[in-house]
Amino acid sequence: MGQLAPQPWMEAPTTKTVMAAITSTGVEARFVGGCVRDALLKRPVKDIDIATPLEPNDVIRLLEANGIHAIPTGIAHGTITAVIGKDHFEITTLRHDVENFGRHARVAFTDDWRADALRRDFTINALSMTTDGRIYDPVNGLADLGRGRVRFVGDPKQRIQEDVLRLLRYFRFYAYYGHPPAQVPSLAACRASAHLLPNLSGERIRGEMMRLLMAPDPAGVLTLMQAEKVLPHILPEAKHFGRLRQLAWLEDRGLRLEGIERDPTRRLACLVECDAKGALEIADRFKLSNRDRNRLAAICRHSQQAPSLAMSDGERRHLLYRMGKQTYLDRALIAWSSERDIDPRAPSAASGPWTELLGHALDWTVPEFPLKGRDALALGVPHGPRIGELLGHVQEWWEEGGFRADHAACLDRLRAALESKMS
Repeated sequence: MGQLAPQPWMEAPTTKTVMAAITSTGVEARFVGGCVRDALLKRPVKDIDIATPLEPNDVIRLLEANGIHAIPTGIAHGTITAVIGKDHFEITTLRHDVENFGRHARVAFTDDWRADALRRDFTINALSMTTDGRIYDPVNGLADLGRGRVRFVGDPKQRIQEDVLRLLRYFRFYAYYGHPPAQVPSLAACRASAHLLPNLSGERIRGEMMRLLMAPDPAGVLTLMQAEKVLPHILPEAKHFGRLRQLAWLEDRGLRLEGIERDPTRRLACLVECDAKGALEIADRFKLSNRDRNRLAAICRHSQQAPSLAMSDGERRHLLYRMGKQTYLDRALIAWSSERDIDPRAPSAASGPWTELLGHALDWTVPEFPLKGRDALALGVPHGPRIGELLGHVQEWWEEGGFRADHAACLDRLRAALESKMS
């Protein structure tokens, strides 16, 4: 179905070494899936997947015979990972489904490239390419790719029933490769099967949703998921689609600040309507890491304490110190996005103050409170909660003074507080 000019990733020494090892006995191997799709669209190729009729044990034997480390990452389903230095290549034996149990289908190995393509989820993922760039397209994926059409291979409802994760993958791929309008049969199948989504593990839902949130404009696809009654089954807290659209625009194009880039946790917090408790419920549902869990809760906890242009410099510094730099930046970006959602045609001059606010936070070095517990102990304060009370009193004074008081001044303030308490 055509030929692709040689690509840097195809010509890379590690790629050539792996392909030469697999084909050394004369059996064909092709690049498949995402690397072919993205190369055709002139997008960066991140992962290189390879398919071959060779069975997994033969793949391992050939790799190791050529000094390539082979990892049996999914040998029961025919997948081996070849490792050369930092480069990883996923090599899978051609398969066809014998019996399907959702994500645990029983497969048989085959030498039929078409049969392997027919078991893939979307037509744009069923493309394959030889080492010299010849494209094979058994299910019309090239036309779909050119038109921005995300289409299931075969009957959409059946493909989703085989594996309900494909429902979320549909919207994720639509976010990156689709052009409106979405296919009616695909949407109808997604809507009809949406009630099955809670059966998926939190890890799998998280994986798809966080990738979707990293799309250039996730709000449009999430709005579509809401309209099709899909999103409420996994994220009923989703409310602020317009605000998310503005945040994505700021992160991608509206801002030119080093340190501000696409962030799925911030985008998730921007989308939902909840307090810290609700954020923790989402974190548990999506099985977020402890770091993302705490960050999401912190953003939602401070939803009523966002930095604003109406604050004085002192008030902003105080809030920045109390929130921490990351939460302050998150809340500031969401606050600005809310403002733009209300008035997206605000004059460009309105961006200056917000950019300055964010830039100040990015450049800010968190000051360290000069006193420690040992300073109170040295003044005769016994161990116990009183030390924390006294230091808290001095720290509040230090913050109100713009963090300028040094150790000596803070120590004098501690003495005065101690004398005041004693009298």
